[in-house]
Order: sequence, then C-alpha cells, then structure tokens
Amino acid sequence: MGKEDAAGMQVIFERVCGLDVHKGVVVASVRIMSAGGRVRSENRRFGTMTKDLLALLDWLKQAQVTHVAMESTGVFWKPIYNILEGHLEVWVVNARHLQKVPGRKTDMSDAQWIAQLLQCGLLKPSFVPKREQRDLRDLTRNRTRLVQQRATVANRIHKVLEDANIKLGSVASDVLGVSGRAMIEGIIAGQQDAEQLAELAQRRMRGKIPQLRLALEGKVTEHHRFLLREHLEQYDYLERKITALEQRIEQATSPFFKHAAALVDTVPGVAPAAAQAILAETGVDMAQFPSHKHLCSWAGRCPGNHESAGKRHSGKTVKANKWLDAILTECAWAASRTKATYLNAQYHRIAPRRGKKRAIGAVKHSILTAVYFIVRDQVPYKELGADHFTRLNPEQQTRYHVRKLQQLGHNVELSPIEEAA
Repeated sequence: MGKEDAAGMQVIFERVCGLDVHKGVVVASVRIMSAGGRVRSENRRFGTMTKDLLALLDWLKQAQVTHVAMESTGVFWKPIYNILEGHLEVWVVNARHLQKVPGRKTDMSDAQWIAQLLQCGLLKPSFVPKREQRDLRDLTRNRTRLVQQRATVANRIHKVLEDANIKLGSVASDVLGVSGRAMIEGIIAGQQDAEQLAELAQRRMRGKIPQLRLALEGKVTEHHRFLLREHLEQYDYLERKITALEQRIEQATSPFFKHAAALVDTVPGVAPAAAQAILAETGVDMAQFPSHKHLCSWAGRCPGNHESAGKRHSGKTVKANKWLDAILTECAWAASRTKATYLNAQYHRIAPRRGKKRAIGAVKHSILTAVYFIVRDQVPYKELGADHFTRLNPEQQTRYHVRKLQQLGHNVELSPIEEAA
C-alpha cells in the first residue's frame, strides 16, 4: 500500500507544487509528504516578471519539488512554463478539471487545492508541445489570421464595386485576378469608359468582353475610388505579409516535417498549407498518442459521454483545439466536393439522414484518422474509392435500392447475372 494523506487519498508524488496563475501574481503552494505520512505545506506569492519567476524556480529547487501543476489560464501560464521547463515536470491542466467546493475560493486555497489533486494523481496534464512546434504553431496560426483578413478585405472591395454599380463579380469568378485587378486599377486611375476597361481583360477573360462592357458601366464617384485605393493597398500589404510568413515557415520546418506534410497533402481536400497547419497542431511524433482514437479524442472529434441512470443524454463533442477544428472543417468541405472518393461518398451517405453538419463531422474524423496513420507509418493516403460502402456490404445496398423502388410503386424481382463462360 502507498502513502495516504490526511483525507485518506493515496499519494502518488511526494513533493509537488500547485500554482494559481494571474497576470501580475503567482500564488504557489508546495506540498511535501514526509516519511512518517505527515503533510507539510508552504505557501508564497511571486510576481510575474522574469526575475520573480527565476526566484520561484530557485525556491522550488530548494524544496526538491518534482512536479508542478497550474491552470491553462489564457496566455499567462506561458512565461512560467518557459522558466520552469527543463528543470521540473510541469503540468498545464484544463481548468474544468479543477472544480472546487463553492464558497471557499481564494487564490491561496486554489493553489493548495491544485497541489493536493496533483499529489494524489487526480490531474491529467494537457498536451504541451516542444518549443519548436510551439513556434511553428505561432507561424501557421498567424498565417491563418492574415488569410482571413485578406478575405475580409476582398469582400470589402467587392462591396464598394457593388455600391458603385460595377457588377464585375457577376462576370469574373475572381474579382482580384489578373484581369479584375487591372480593371479595378483602371477605375482607381479615373477611367470611366466601360469599353476601354473591358479591353483590359486578359487570356480567357477576353471571351467575356461583351458581358464586361455591361458590368463595368456604373456610377463611380471619387469616394469609391478612394475606398478602392485604400482596400487594394491593404490587400497588397496582407499578401506581402502572408508571403513572408510562408517563407519563415519553410525555414522553420525540418526535412522530416516537410516530408510528412507532403504525405498528408495526398489526402483529398487537404491543401499544402492545410497540411502544414494540421501537423503544426498535432506534431509529427504520433507516439505521443497511443492510438488514432486518442488523437481524435484530443482534437475533440469523438462523441462525448453523458450517461446517467442508464440513459445516454448527450453525445455532443467536446470543445478542443479550435485551430485544428477550423482547418479540419475547411478540409472536410473541400473533400465533400471531390469526385469519386471515399470521403465524398461518406459525406453523401450521412448527410441525407443526419444532416450536413454531422456528415462534415464524420469526414473530419476520417481525415484526422488518416493523418495519424499516414504520419505514423510514413505512407501516402490510400484511396478506398467511392464504391467502398457498396463493396463493404452489397446486400445492404441491394435492400436499400429495392426498398426505394418499391416506394416509387414498382415491383422488383432480382436475379443474379450469369457469368460469361
């Protein structure tokens, strides 16, 4: 039998510390189990400047603390983690796992509660990747933000054109393509002749010159030109920043990461930038997840468990990594539009009876599962084919189509096709 504290709970770690983290102060509670089974506790407050955090580290070393736990409070845990990392076993814990008795909440009691739970092995550490992966995450997440801002600016340009009675978006699929941009720059320069603006079309757009002449005939004012000029400059600025980030990402990734991203790129619906962003969130070391189910659970792609008195009340998925979820959602929608693929078949199989959102959720789960095995085994994606479900259970498909024909009022008699001699 192991040691037990005063509450009768078994002690897993003898020397621990719980941290209650705030923006300007860190409350620390060290909890030490002596050889005789008695618990000794010592509490202190520290600032959050680097000098103060180094003093915290020295104090923990003197107390021979082996494990430290703290809540994942915004970004305030990161400076502490940066200082303690490599010296102690640091656990960042989900705040939902630290529920305390209401009415007895102070900063000191919170730190003591965290220390007690940690010492008894009742906490589960969150996955905190290594420094290299955290840096890569920052780069890919910033790129995602900039791409979203660029899309917002493009929508603003389209809005100004509509306000000026310019229907360029009704003719050109990409308003900011080579031809569309040339026409917008012509409008900004003061050109008002629709025929001359239409002549700026290039390549395949020249086949739409008659429609462009009608679309470019509007009522453009100086106000519209000013807004178009400002939005276009902002769009170009964001383009340069995205390019700079992509170059930095290319420099920050290892050859192994690039190879893994190229393999993930073979999944239908996953673009190269999306493959980089997915691996920046999950990492390329799949050994940290015992199975693909653990990865999907960590990413919030598994049904939740809410059962009481033998009744299942809810299977709603939990909130997890919002960045990874957004990337998978984008890839799942793209995969649902691919031709003759398993992911497309899966989406169209589920959507009619469960709805589009649940179908996309299933596709996201399949993509993440594929990523796990692709990166773990270093193999490209293997396409199962659009007829996978038919081959998996042909009798079920036969019954389904017979039932549909009977609902339409047909008598159906089935006979096997005789094989040619």
